[in-house]
Amino acid sequence: MAVGKKLTKQEELLLQDFSRNVTTKSSALFYGNALIVSAIPLWLFWRIHQMDPYQSGLVWAAMTIVSTYLVAFAYKNTKFVLKHKVAQRREDGVNREVLKSLADDKKMSRKEKDERALWKKNEVADYEATTFSIFYNNAFYLLLVLIASFYILRTMSPTVNYILSIGIASGILALFSTGTR
Repeated sequence: MAVGKKLTKQEELLLQDFSRNVTTKSSALFYGNALIVSAIPLWLFWRIHQMDPYQSGLVWAAMTIVSTYLVAFAYKNTKFVLKHKVAQRREDGVNREVLKSLADDKKMSRKEKDERALWKKNEVADYEATTFSIFYNNAFYLLLVLIASFYILRTMSPTVNYILSIGIASGILALFSTGTR
């Protein structure tokens, strides 16, 4: 590309589809879900490990914030990896569906129909990757918290158990999300 040449709107959209950046809507969804899943272990430590919410409030708040950030980070990484795999698997079906729905439109060029099919494929892949990323990471995070708090760290005091189990679970989740699949 020549220096100073501007990207077309289509090129910008294509680059956006393949970038690691997520939309504001997806980011809000990720952080909202991450906050909820990060807060779930609070009940476990309050009711089962008998931690007092008033005495543990600052520790709980700090670890929930750290965990929320790391879980949302894992969501984004997993979505990025999955989106392209889902797009490849759904390509034929989405193309058939879009071209079938546009078959009667004689005014639309073949290029425009292909662009609509590409847009729809990216939309489907984005939705499926987002939902699977949230489900997979939530399940893995909660499993790690349970294993850490009830098996690995069961002999520790509840506060140390909480800090380490949440830190380990969210750290491992974030670390595993950076690997290639």
